[in-house]
Amino acid sequence: MTDIPVELPGKPTSASRTTLSHIMTANDTNLLGTVHGGVIMKLVDDAAGAVAGRHSEGPAVTASMDEMAFLAPVRVGDLVHVKAQCNWTGRSSMEIGVRVLAERWNESTPATQVGSAYLVFAAVDADGKPRTVPPVLPETERDERRYQEAQIRRTHRLARRQAITALREERAAQGFDD
Repeated sequence: MTDIPVELPGKPTSASRTTLSHIMTANDTNLLGTVHGGVIMKLVDDAAGAVAGRHSEGPAVTASMDEMAFLAPVRVGDLVHVKAQCNWTGRSSMEIGVRVLAERWNESTPATQVGSAYLVFAAVDADGKPRTVPPVLPETERDERRYQEAQIRRTHRLARRQAITALREERAAQGFDD
């Protein structure tokens, strides 16, 4: 007997939106004296994971991170704000959009955007198997635009995966062992 998935009620974008803030210290620096990109990526993953868990109301794991863009360096003493929201949902997957902003901890100048990323999370049950997520309900025109853009990114991710799989199968059929 096959379980028929139950359609969950939708959740508005604002229900899981979150901001994570962190002051950058000398422990976060790279060899150039600026904050290491991996530190920023961890904060991005942490914020996105919180959104995915909130939206799906349970555990969710990072499936992919794409389009991570570093727009400006982050320095020691910067207060970094990582803003994340659920842009799109599938059956068990969610695209989380993230904006990274930085401001000097001791100045009153506005924060500037220093990075952005899109992550795909999969909701999982206690056994690590995919579980159904509620549909996201865009609330604003901006949310609707993000939802539509997320669908385009999903189409591109799937097409890229299919093209790579086809190329590998073709090369294997030709006798290449790579």
